[in-house]
Amino acid sequence: MSGDQGTEADGSALEAARIGAALPALGPRDMLRWAWTQLTSMRTALFLLLLLAVAAVPGSLFPQRPANPAVVSQYIKDRPDYGKILDALQLYDVYSSVWFSAIYILLFISLIGCVVPRATAHYKAMRSRPPRTPRRLSRLPEYGTLVIPAGAGITAPDAITDAATLLRKRGYRVEVRDADGATPSLGAERGFLREVGNLVFHTSLIGVLVCVAVGGLFGFRGQKILVEGDTFVNTLVGYDNFAPGTNFQSSWLEPFGITLDKFEVRFDRESTKQFGQPIDFTARLTTRDAPRAAPKSRILKVNDPLYFGEAAMFLVGNGYAPVITVKDGNGNTAFSGPVVSIPSDAVYTSTVVLKVPDAKPAQLGFAGFFLPSAVKNPAGVAYSFDPDPLNPQLNLNSYSGDLGLDKGVPQNVYNLDVKNLTQLNGRNLAAGGITLGPGGSYTLPDGKGSISFDGLKRYIGVDIRSTPGQTGVLIFSLLAVAGLVVSLYVNRRRVWVRTGTHHDGRTMVEYGLLARGEDHRLATEAAAIHELLTRKWQPNLSPEEPAADPTPFSSKKDQ
Repeated sequence: MSGDQGTEADGSALEAARIGAALPALGPRDMLRWAWTQLTSMRTALFLLLLLAVAAVPGSLFPQRPANPAVVSQYIKDRPDYGKILDALQLYDVYSSVWFSAIYILLFISLIGCVVPRATAHYKAMRSRPPRTPRRLSRLPEYGTLVIPAGAGITAPDAITDAATLLRKRGYRVEVRDADGATPSLGAERGFLREVGNLVFHTSLIGVLVCVAVGGLFGFRGQKILVEGDTFVNTLVGYDNFAPGTNFQSSWLEPFGITLDKFEVRFDRESTKQFGQPIDFTARLTTRDAPRAAPKSRILKVNDPLYFGEAAMFLVGNGYAPVITVKDGNGNTAFSGPVVSIPSDAVYTSTVVLKVPDAKPAQLGFAGFFLPSAVKNPAGVAYSFDPDPLNPQLNLNSYSGDLGLDKGVPQNVYNLDVKNLTQLNGRNLAAGGITLGPGGSYTLPDGKGSISFDGLKRYIGVDIRSTPGQTGVLIFSLLAVAGLVVSLYVNRRRVWVRTGTHHDGRTMVEYGLLARGEDHRLATEAAAIHELLTRKWQPNLSPEEPAADPTPFSSKKDQ
């Protein structure tokens, strides 16, 4: 009874001490040290890497202002309830937002904080001696023994020397202990490349981040549509869309110029399953590397870019550009030239939008589609049956009124807002729609003017970009893969061998293996070492080896 009371008293005293105990207060310096420890842990680095991937998702869900400001403005206008809220959260500028940059910088710091201490510790481990020989090798995961007969002439020091030589040939770093003693032993270690691979992997991630940052700061990317016969000069005003890096200077643009002489598309005309599918795209260009440089004839193909200094030009799109002339109600030519159409299917059925703000007395707008090879189905609906221009046809609706281009609000050139316009032509109106073949013309109702289809050209869409860190990203990515492969397939292993002389003159050998981490091939390594030792001493080994003795040198002091 008194024992129970004593136990209860001790428990009450411990509980009272626990309640009364208070953790020491952390000062500002201790808080900073704790925060740095948390930030530079590998768990935090992995979490930040995952968080960065998640943070990049909104960049695919919402239109991005650097890519197309007009689309972003229209997106906000069409969603007045939450469009501005998303803008305030910087979801239209994800990759330059404060929160994305914060995650990026924290990941960068975390990786550096992880790599530097690990590299220092690994350097010290490589220069340090192998661990001391355990007292009981039999407790290791892999253990074995060998017995050399007394008359073989192989002493314990000789046996340990032989074992050291064999292990060095297998790539182990070996240290022999007490070579002249009664029970000499050795410690061997290999697999330092595993941690080297880890360090290379994490260092390469830092390199990738740095190179991506360099590309984002000092690179640029722009798009341009070129119709056959058009010339492009590499200046800011020459681009249809231009997204510079944060620190990019326009003076860094390479002073080259290009002219699209002809664009050729070859379609499959032989197979049945792939009939009409594009086989080859060839853009024939005349280029100048500098204003006074001699012109060169060059060819641009898909996945075969042209390079002008650090700038690369890629072929990313193509289509048809009907040549159209529009005269206004006063008989003046308000527009004349090719109009880029946007393909919507494999046979190049394309949407067409034309805005004519210079038309008088009212501005004109046209919207419809272009058919390269027009035919009609039994219901009388026109469609294109082939991507080649076998029977080109324009099908348009016309509108008049204020196009809204004078208000200073950016618009999508490929979209016509008809809410404030008066429709002149359409399938549901008495005047019907406008259908034109090459050389055809049409007079608009109410004396608004006329439109004619004068010819047909092709166009290409090119993407011009300069990414200073691109080569570095490739190199560091390859190094990261190589480091990861090394860290996965190289195992850190330790081997200890101890020899001694039995009282009857036999030389006793025992060895044990231990892996740093999980190693499914440790048993295979133990068998390989056993086989090497057996081959070395094969003529002298006893016919029957004793079973593994957990304490074959129990009478001797371990080193």
